[in-house]
Amino acid sequence: MMTSVDTDLIRVLADPLRLRIMTLLARETLCTTHLVEETGARQTNLSNHLRVLREAGVVETEPCGRFTYHRLKPDVIAQLAGGLADLAESVRTAAGNKRACP
Repeated sequence: MMTSVDTDLIRVLADPLRLRIMTLLARETLCTTHLVEETGARQTNLSNHLRVLREAGVVETEPCGRFTYHRLKPDVIAQLAGGLADLAESVRTAAGNKRACP
């Protein structure tokens, strides 16, 4: 059975800054200050992107004193990857199928 691909999540991840944030968080848990330093984005802009990622269920936060740490939720990424892998397998399987034109 083919897993569906979450198109809303794809839309969220299509933004270059959000993808950069995810790439950084894939390596380590970072606070907002670290993400500002790494991306060069303004803090307000970065916070807005982090909010979108949180609302999409991709990132979770951990308060630590006056800082907030962010980390990826691996299960969400794995589910998306699984859906895309299923789609790729369907393409391989259907490679020889061609519907005749009327």
